[in-house]
Amino acid sequence: MTTKSNLIDCGDGVRLERGVTASMRDGIELVSDHYYPSGAGPFPTLLMRQPYGRAIASTVVYAHPIWFARAGYHVVIQDVRGRGDSDGDFYPFRNEGADGFDTLSWLVKHPACNGKIGMYGFSYQGMTQWLAAAEQPPGLVAIAPWMTAHDLYDGWFYHQGALRLADTIGWGIQMLREDSRRRQLTPVSAELEAAWLQPRQQAYFTPYSELPVLAHKGLPSYVRDWIEHRSRDDYWRELDIADRTKAVRLPALHLSGWYDLFLRGSIAGFRALTAAGAPHQYLLAGPWIHIPFGDRVADMSLGEAAQFDTNKLLLRWFNHWLKGTNDFAGEPVVRHFVLGANAWAESEAWGGNQTQAYFLRSAGSANSRKGDGKLSRTSSDSIEPRDWFVQDPETPVLAPGGPAAAAGSFDQAAIEQGNNVLVYTSSPVEEDFCVLGSPIVTLHATSSADTTDFVGKLVRVRPDQKCEFICIGAARSDWLFGDAYLADHIHEWRFELEPTSCRFNKGDCIRLEIASSAFPLYDRNPGVRIAPSKASPWNWKRSTQSILHETGHASKLELPVSE
Repeated sequence: MTTKSNLIDCGDGVRLERGVTASMRDGIELVSDHYYPSGAGPFPTLLMRQPYGRAIASTVVYAHPIWFARAGYHVVIQDVRGRGDSDGDFYPFRNEGADGFDTLSWLVKHPACNGKIGMYGFSYQGMTQWLAAAEQPPGLVAIAPWMTAHDLYDGWFYHQGALRLADTIGWGIQMLREDSRRRQLTPVSAELEAAWLQPRQQAYFTPYSELPVLAHKGLPSYVRDWIEHRSRDDYWRELDIADRTKAVRLPALHLSGWYDLFLRGSIAGFRALTAAGAPHQYLLAGPWIHIPFGDRVADMSLGEAAQFDTNKLLLRWFNHWLKGTNDFAGEPVVRHFVLGANAWAESEAWGGNQTQAYFLRSAGSANSRKGDGKLSRTSSDSIEPRDWFVQDPETPVLAPGGPAAAAGSFDQAAIEQGNNVLVYTSSPVEEDFCVLGSPIVTLHATSSADTTDFVGKLVRVRPDQKCEFICIGAARSDWLFGDAYLADHIHEWRFELEPTSCRFNKGDCIRLEIASSAFPLYDRNPGVRIAPSKASPWNWKRSTQSILHETGHASKLELPVSE
């Protein structure tokens, strides 16, 4: 350990040692800052490994490391390979398993460490936990992967075949900025900085695989690689732990946000680890976006309960596992914030215990809020006219958060004015009920295109006619049917929406929107057999879509309902 003269006094007996180096198996040096609590030690240790500069330490959502050090922890914040002051080249996720193992092997022998280590962090920092834990390193006792994904393909970058375009391009540009600076690519850096000022606008460039700021010589290829690998192949298997969940045998405190971009991935991670038999898996599902965690989401006020103190929960978690305080005993397996009730609920398992089905019905004109689309508890016993709409890649239906695909519970009334959106609405519900889990949409549908998408969106219509976005899901024909999809043939589309916890109050109406895009949240399907990333207006194809709701072809929404 560094001598006392090299330690910075942070008050309350906490001392900071900057720039501590650790050697990886290939000789690369990684750099970390260490915060030591008051006392002689050794201490239980908390480790965060992150790519954004270790001084930040994810303090956009977490308490500063000094706060955890004051609670008696030796806190280590490390720059991952190729970031901050650490050596090497950065390629997201590729080296985090081996580097995480080597870091923990070094840290468990550090004089300040008592042999018990916990890892914490959200987003990328959550993925560094999964990848390290799967290597079964020494000393790692518990983890807290928040707002992340164990399956990068289906929980981070793609959603049932559709690329999460705006987030992928935006985050890619953010990460490439530092690569350009480290490599002294001055003109390229200037272009990336300009693009970063309007990151969502980059998603409008076509073909998006040829976005100029991604293709400069000297930049790493990872963003282009994410775009190129449109199915879950060996590329993704080498980067995540989706096929290695049984290797993780540690207690984990998962956290998700109902309006976070990694919502699906966070919930899937909890469910996958639970199914694999990993011990002591807990989930906190809150009402938040990615940053920050608070009581405001878009234009919605969530009430005082949304101001949940996640830092105190995290401290109790690590006190329990690293200090043996039993602080987490009695905690529910699932604690979830119920939208509409603006209160927390508890459960010992994920998901509702029954299903309520609502059938799509109309007289053939479900287009827009002005149409005659209905959600009924009974299916049609006759032939009803189909609902038709035109999908035009040039003028796609916008994402719930509009042209910027902003996260949150935005009012959907404006989007529902278009005839390229089918709108099905229930009668006002007669008594309160709660949805917990992933709604399932089943469509019997046709398209004139060789390849297409369908998008479902669950909306709560309040008595004042405010149309609150709850959750969304998309499915691409290639993902559901592969090359077998035939234009103008009836196919059964069955796909999940993202999970939620929501109470429909007496007087509310349930609404399902159906479209074929939610741009730029998802990339637009060109309608022809060309990779969406390589498509432009020169080869986009308009298509005519139809939804059937008749005897033998019942289209429906299934809600997982909890008592």
